[in-house]
Amino acid sequence: MTGTVPCSFRRVEKKYLLTPQQYQQVCAGMAAYMEADQYTHYTICNLYYDTEDYALIRASLEKPVYKEKLRMRSYGIPGNRDKVFMELKKKYDGVVYKRRVVMEASAAQRYISHGIQPEHEEQIHHEIDWFMRFYQPEPRVFIGYEREAYAGIELPDLRITFDTGLRWRTDHLDLRQGQEGNPLLPPDQILMEIKIPGAAPVWLAHLLSEIEAYPTSFSKYGTYYKQQILGQTAPQKLQLEVMTCA
Repeated sequence: MTGTVPCSFRRVEKKYLLTPQQYQQVCAGMAAYMEADQYTHYTICNLYYDTEDYALIRASLEKPVYKEKLRMRSYGIPGNRDKVFMELKKKYDGVVYKRRVVMEASAAQRYISHGIQPEHEEQIHHEIDWFMRFYQPEPRVFIGYEREAYAGIELPDLRITFDTGLRWRTDHLDLRQGQEGNPLLPPDQILMEIKIPGAAPVWLAHLLSEIEAYPTSFSKYGTYYKQQILGQTAPQKLQLEVMTCA
């Protein structure tokens, strides 16, 4: 993914686990209001950072008023000079605040692993430095997935995304080492995320009510932690399928 991208967000995010039938109903219902974003379909790769005893995700799962996490993200598998994002994601009283900085993959790895500062520092670097000194986190898990993304025609800040093929691994914790992993969700579950600065439009609220789609408290990293660290049963089959509303 290339081009100019925003590096600071403030928005409300709602998540839904859909069946394939509900997914098709959402696609049909939003057709007049949403359009595919400029990238449409892409693979997202993440490295999540945490303490040795998983203090960050354990605190997050307790649903506090405030929580935060650090991850490295790429769109596709990056080479050494391809861009990745170092992201601090914070949530306070139901509102998500995300700040991120763009770096070359090799420089990001040197920065996060060895504290080698980039040539041009930004304020977000200082925030990440504080986070690293305070928590002393290490990369804990890779989580990747395929994303289909849409933006509002009249409300461009409204975004709806659909994620499939969610997968994880705990070896080769470097985004340059590929996108393979073990399944995180059953193949018949689709994760929809609605992202908007304020309240959802009336048409969307009616559509979700009609198809009986209800928001759920879902965290990709949290689901991995509950399945693999706490020992809950994980799905056994991974299906990588690129979906489209077309």
